[in-house]
Amino acid sequence: MARAQGARAQMALAFESVYGTPPAADSYWRMPFASSSLGSEQPLLNSELLGYGRDPLPPVRDAITADGDVSVPIDLRFLGIWLKALFGAPTTTGAVAPFTHEFASGGWVLPSMSIEIGMPDVPHYAMNAGCVANSISWTMQRSGLVTATVNVIAQGETTGAASSAGTLTGLELQRFGAFNGSVSRDGSQLGSIVSGEITYSNNLDRIETIRSDGMIDGADPSVAALTGSINVRFADTVLLDQAIAGDPCELSFAYEIDADRRFELKAHAVYLPKARLPLEGPGGVQATFEWQSALDTVTGRMATATLINDQETYDNP
Repeated sequence: MARAQGARAQMALAFESVYGTPPAADSYWRMPFASSSLGSEQPLLNSELLGYGRDPLPPVRDAITADGDVSVPIDLRFLGIWLKALFGAPTTTGAVAPFTHEFASGGWVLPSMSIEIGMPDVPHYAMNAGCVANSISWTMQRSGLVTATVNVIAQGETTGAASSAGTLTGLELQRFGAFNGSVSRDGSQLGSIVSGEITYSNNLDRIETIRSDGMIDGADPSVAALTGSINVRFADTVLLDQAIAGDPCELSFAYEIDADRRFELKAHAVYLPKARLPLEGPGGVQATFEWQSALDTVTGRMATATLINDQETYDNP
């Protein structure tokens, strides 16, 4: 008897034209991922009824919850698919490669996706329809693999013994390395950064209406949030002075192989809290700034994500 193994799993993704309706076969991307908890669950409610002795009556099924986290590489090409899910369709410029894809925060309409998780050994294929990207988070540091966690809220899940995605379209995977990373403040390289954490969230609001199938009606974006932290070796008072003054700055988190292969997230108006300066021994002193971004009145948005690569479009294949 075959047993499911993660090494044989595959993920297929396509953007929906109608929320909750999976696109036709052969129009899906083959997506790289490190782990996934995406799926549906339906808990059981214990019976509260009396009068039948000490043994309980059968439980009742509760509403269905379909969501989960997907760990994905921060790479040159596939990242654009997740950015489209998080921000909406990009503005793409360039007649020939390299193409510049610019994703802007603040959009009211987010595309929905169908994501199928396949385990062919069993076989078991779970199609999650009506998926909307809730958030993305990742850590910047000096070494290690560069991966992001994308949280997804789905409408529901259907399972079968055969794939509904058909033949998948792949892209050449080229990951960014940790050493490709940089952090800039107002256009200048910010020194003494030990690590940083970035989280962008759409703060989706589940529309939990009464339905016979137990699914949700949708997931609408609410007020977005872009937050994080930067751990800094205390070498000057630039960030501390800004925190005390209460003035915003622009922070840029980027990975760059060269000018034609680059990803950058700009937080246009970042506010810093005043941080403690703990002394924890004879070593260097580090400060942690838990920053948050807000609407910038000049650009008219909170954040801009820019991906430069040779991928012309992020429509379904």
